[in-house]
Amino acid sequence: MKKLGILLILLCAVAFNANAQRFAFIDMEYISQNIPEYQSATDQLQKLSEQYQSEVEKINNEAKTLYENYQKATGLSDAVKRQREDAIVTKEKEAVELRQKYFGQEGELMKKQQELLEPLQDEIYQAVKSIAQRKGYAAVIDRASASSIIFAQPSIDISEEVLQELGIAIN
Repeated sequence: MKKLGILLILLCAVAFNANAQRFAFIDMEYISQNIPEYQSATDQLQKLSEQYQSEVEKINNEAKTLYENYQKATGLSDAVKRQREDAIVTKEKEAVELRQKYFGQEGELMKKQQELLEPLQDEIYQAVKSIAQRKGYAAVIDRASASSIIFAQPSIDISEEVLQELGIAIN
């Protein structure tokens, strides 16, 4: 009986602490859409991505043309066939390497994304951290990436405060 009483007291203490913690939400998509520098950076990344994709497609098309010409050619010696096959393989390999160079994990686009977006994301993080510390939030959750959240009271969404903290006025 005494153990049951202690267990009940512990459960009440845990429940009290759980209720005392405050949470807030932010919407990173909304925040980033309202930061002009963020939009400019994503536009710049989009243009760069299109440029890189165009370069890769150009080489792929060259490889395709080489292959089509190879298919149409008749009466070629074995040495010429091998030479053309090697040229096709080399061109396809060049396209794969270029795609990796531009779009891979360590690629140019990823490096540019880190260069342009990381400082802005750090600013947002610092603004969220400042608000959370000032208002005593135990956690701030991003609605955009928290797919399991079905509903949250709009009153605990601090996205507007984050924008104000960043010095961005919303109409």
